[in-house]
Amino acid sequence: METKQRVIPAIKTMKQFESFLASRYELAVLLEVHIAQLRSLFDYARRRHKQLIVHADLVQGLSHDEHAAEYLCQQFRPHGLISTKAGVITKARQKRVLAVQRIFLLDSHALEKSYQMIAKTNPDCIEVIPGAMPHIIREVKERTGKPIYAGGLIRTTDDVERALEAGAAAVTTSNETLWRHYSP
Repeated sequence: METKQRVIPAIKTMKQFESFLASRYELAVLLEVHIAQLRSLFDYARRRHKQLIVHADLVQGLSHDEHAAEYLCQQFRPHGLISTKAGVITKARQKRVLAVQRIFLLDSHALEKSYQMIAKTNPDCIEVIPGAMPHIIREVKERTGKPIYAGGLIRTTDDVERALEAGAAAVTTSNETLWRHYSP
């Protein structure tokens, strides 16, 4: 499930959410949101014909397991869920929302463990953190055959371009300067 957007806004604040709503972007990632805000955020987004991917591990007031994923899918019907947790990815796939497996690449061991988890969960996409490592983006894409989102430590247009050239389907970023630069 690839996106037309080369940059996907990653929203951490209400100000950023408002900027997203006013933008030409159709898709964004919700980070660091409180469970009590979800209903109104989804209502606002739908009124503007926007779609949201929820980072399930960062919803405050909600557990980070398959039960939480089921709740998010049933109550809000997000475009997708991002998680580091296998159970969340499995539940997202069952509920037919975009399942984005987030992997943190701390070292070679973490990368190998991530490959094992990806083989079990079979996510729709993989978010590689940090995304400022083009050779690793290329490797993960080649080894898994999955679309890659590059996120974390993406600070400049050069970072975005290198990630895209390495094969990333898109870059997730909370950097609004990059949102404006790559606005559809």
